[in-house]
Amino acid sequence: MKYIDNSDKHLMSILPGVISEKLNKEAVKIRFIGGGSYGRVYKATLSDGESIAVKGYKLQGMHTEEAYQLDFLSKNTSIKMPEVLFAYEDDDTAILAMSFVEGQNVLNPIYLLKSKKQKQRFADEVIAGMLQWHSVTNDKFGSLSNPTYDSWYDYYKTEKQEPWLKALNKLSDNGKFSRKKMQLLYDATELFNSLPKENTTPVLIHADLNIMNIMADTKTFMLTAFIDPCGSIWADREYDLFQLRNMWGDAYGLYETYKRKYPLSEFADFRVAYYGAMLEVSMRLKGGHTIPLWEDLNFARLKKEIKKIKEKI
Repeated sequence: MKYIDNSDKHLMSILPGVISEKLNKEAVKIRFIGGGSYGRVYKATLSDGESIAVKGYKLQGMHTEEAYQLDFLSKNTSIKMPEVLFAYEDDDTAILAMSFVEGQNVLNPIYLLKSKKQKQRFADEVIAGMLQWHSVTNDKFGSLSNPTYDSWYDYYKTEKQEPWLKALNKLSDNGKFSRKKMQLLYDATELFNSLPKENTTPVLIHADLNIMNIMADTKTFMLTAFIDPCGSIWADREYDLFQLRNMWGDAYGLYETYKRKYPLSEFADFRVAYYGAMLEVSMRLKGGHTIPLWEDLNFARLKKEIKKIKEKI
């Protein structure tokens, strides 16, 4: 994948023409509504009154990956997800247009003021939708279209752990990543690899179901949609869970609700913390948007779980 221009200036200059060409409708209003690690999202109001979401990506190829993942995931959960309208690319641009889903993502702090009962009802809705994906199984681990690994741990070690650690070590040697954090990752990796391997079944995962990608009604706090999968694969279901604790996901009890409804493995809390810390720092390797606060939160949780494991064994 190569980096491309997803600046506001570039996207705003081309979106009207692309929308007109693809949908045969004029965009009468386009405004920026948010963004994630690799994309900027706009709401476009069309000449017939319809609203759509349009996402411009930082890396070429990500728009077609997300389109495939959205289609695959939406077929396997009852929770509403954006419908893909069209994909567009040229040498400098990658765009995905989707149906606009209602609600606001629950990163919005207004949701923190909701009652304990409302938060629990919301968590139950989220986990129910998530468990629908986790009930869809496969014979192999790996990509949605071509999974090839018999073991989850072989997949994770080969595709994630080893290349990420190698690249992060180079950053650390060049003074671009903390040596202290690098050592913690090495210590955690040694522990992760030494624990008994669970005999897990490949299941369908969203892989980025953090609170930025969960939409709710601001008045009722009812779940309205899941959005923005990133890296959906056939995986151990526990690999889907660290995102539930990202940002202030714990304030809604998402991870604990999952554990109550579907008990996890003996060392799940440590593994989930390890997956979270590794993924958070891997964002540096693709030029994704890193937030020091969330990175520090993940490392603090990892240190805590390492201590608990060492006391236990």
